[in-house]
Amino acid sequence: MLPIASTEWILTNTYKADLIAWLTAHPEAYEEVIRLSLTDKQPYAWRAAWLLWSCMEVNDKRIQPYLGKMIETLKSTNDDHRRELLIILLKMDLPEESEGLLFDECAEMWVKVGKKPSVRMNALKMMVKIAVKHPGLQYELLYLTQPQYIDSLSAAANKSITLLLKGFRNRPA
Repeated sequence: MLPIASTEWILTNTYKADLIAWLTAHPEAYEEVIRLSLTDKQPYAWRAAWLLWSCMEVNDKRIQPYLGKMIETLKSTNDDHRRELLIILLKMDLPEESEGLLFDECAEMWVKVGKKPSVRMNALKMMVKIAVKHPGLQYELLYLTQPQYIDSLSAAANKSITLLLKGFRNRPA
């Protein structure tokens, strides 16, 4: 077991399996890890988010109160941090009033073809998740997956996109 140390030290000096074991053994630290994941204090913030999605339950009640702040944080952080926050958000049931803003934020990430592919792919997954609930967005989603947005991605990513969008093509709104 890890010695008692600061959360920041643990996040940067511990392997993932040990981090998961530490957070499981110290549930009192969970909220601190959530709060740290919402800061701009790098590299701790993205590593805290990385740890959270590795330990959280689907639709984790401990994360629910922070969803608005998490979506807001997406706008002002780096790509590594965004990727981790998106992974958390993908595992959550989102409040309907946040979905439009999140869809727009993800669309902004997606159209920037110079961004890291992992960030763009998670943004696309989120847009698909939202569009499933709101079929009116399917046309926007289909527009956003035209060649100018996907040609810069690998063959494997393109295959993932095809599978992700299966069912959206030829579906009435």
